[in-house]
Amino acid sequence: MMNYRRNRHPGGTYFFTVVTANRTPLFNNPTAVQRLRTTLRSVINRHPFTIDAMVVLPDHIHCIWTLPAGDTNYSTRWRLIKGGFTNSFHRHSQDKTGRSKSLWQKRYWEHTIRDENDFNRHVDYVHYNPVKHGYVARAVDWPYSSFHRFVRKGILPVDWGIDEAELEGIGSE
Repeated sequence: MMNYRRNRHPGGTYFFTVVTANRTPLFNNPTAVQRLRTTLRSVINRHPFTIDAMVVLPDHIHCIWTLPAGDTNYSTRWRLIKGGFTNSFHRHSQDKTGRSKSLWQKRYWEHTIRDENDFNRHVDYVHYNPVKHGYVARAVDWPYSSFHRFVRKGILPVDWGIDEAELEGIGSE
């Protein structure tokens, strides 16, 4: 059995990839995306953290979080998010068998962001991922992405990601 060791940096910034069980495309449905948002807000209210960047794809999520100073407990947050979403999903689904099987793979990928360059590369990865997977031709065309927030704040131009040169090295992890 594998012994997973998580890196814990108080107040750290982390990149995560969380995948649905059997790569089921749960988030093809806007209602499921809204349930995820509701669950995230609920967890953030009880266990604060900042979502620096995020994209929700049909069968997985990429996000970057920053935890409060002195806090290292992203595991509890993910447990609450996955469990809360699963419970909400089953509560509103047509399958009323009473089974509450998990909708998520048991583990998730975590990477501690080391510096500003690492942060920027991971933000680019998050925002370019719908294009990489062929869901859209441009990042701006994917609705479930923090890319739109970055455009509103003037951090990225609306046509970001169209020039191949600015994307060198994205997705090569």
